[in-house]
Amino acid sequence: MGARVAVVGATGAVGEEMRRQLVRRGFPLDGDPVFLASERSAGSRLPWKDGEVEVRAITPEAFDDVDIALFSAGGARSRQWAPIAAERGAVVIDNSSAFRQDEDVPLVVSEVNPDAISRRPRGIVANPNCTTMVLMVAAKPLHDAFGLTSMVATSYQAAGGAGRTGIEELLAQSRAMLERADALVTDGAEVEAAVAAETFSKAIAFNVLAHCGSFTDARYTDEEWKLVNESRKILDLPALRVSPTCVRVPVVVGHAIAARMTFAEPVQRDAAMTALAAAPGLLVEDGTGQDGEELAYPTPLASAGRDEVLVGRVREDLGDAHSLNLWVVGDNLLKGAALNTVQLAELVVAED
Repeated sequence: MGARVAVVGATGAVGEEMRRQLVRRGFPLDGDPVFLASERSAGSRLPWKDGEVEVRAITPEAFDDVDIALFSAGGARSRQWAPIAAERGAVVIDNSSAFRQDEDVPLVVSEVNPDAISRRPRGIVANPNCTTMVLMVAAKPLHDAFGLTSMVATSYQAAGGAGRTGIEELLAQSRAMLERADALVTDGAEVEAAVAAETFSKAIAFNVLAHCGSFTDARYTDEEWKLVNESRKILDLPALRVSPTCVRVPVVVGHAIAARMTFAEPVQRDAAMTALAAAPGLLVEDGTGQDGEELAYPTPLASAGRDEVLVGRVREDLGDAHSLNLWVVGDNLLKGAALNTVQLAELVVAED
């Protein structure tokens, strides 16, 4: 017995990846999925296995007989349509920020807090922010072993985190700037000023932007507040202290986070490595190249297209026996969005 599945936002970058993951993972479907998008996309056709499926406009009737609705169409559409889908009997798994802090909506990472998915009085499950999700896969086994109390997290977020337009802007700017390679050395400010940035606040190509998201409270951005609030909710640690800085970097796909985690218990590297090595969905790449050891550490580029979250540069803090420093990377479109959404749908199917 399979599930009747709808993909809302099926034509977008994450929607496309959701469609691919349903096929790749052999998700148990009852017939072809329902592909939903805006009126503008209605009537177009999307590839599905050996054929095509027509895209439909989002309407209340589109959710009739749907068991699971995977949403990746932005917060506004989620707020409008997710409750309607749930009222018509679908379990909604939403990839936007619309419901992440709703007390009646579980915020779930499949490897971190899967049991939380069963407590969904509104019929809606929230997918975390892609940066938070990647970091939580590494934080959870360390919290279980040593008791996490605080975290300083600096993220290096790919242009692809802003969607297809972010990727296109990075690539277009890169091509244009390569025509002025000498000026990148002699007059970088002029090169930056000449760029008409649209998706990002300044030129992203060959640059690093200390601005990721929209500024909100206390001069922090919404991306930074997501790291604070979502980490607390996923780990069920309302008193967790989080000091975030989110940075945008010229990477197509793949987020990275440099994290300093502090624990209730003293932490030694060997014990931390044992905990990380046993964690589901996590792959350790850690070597200094000294004493015959292979030099190994993960990169955002190498994470693109991989299911696993990767961790490396694990080291005891130089000033605090209760702290650990580490480097975590993961594909923001895959594990950070589409893959976790499909994994949560698999958990829903497994309930039956």
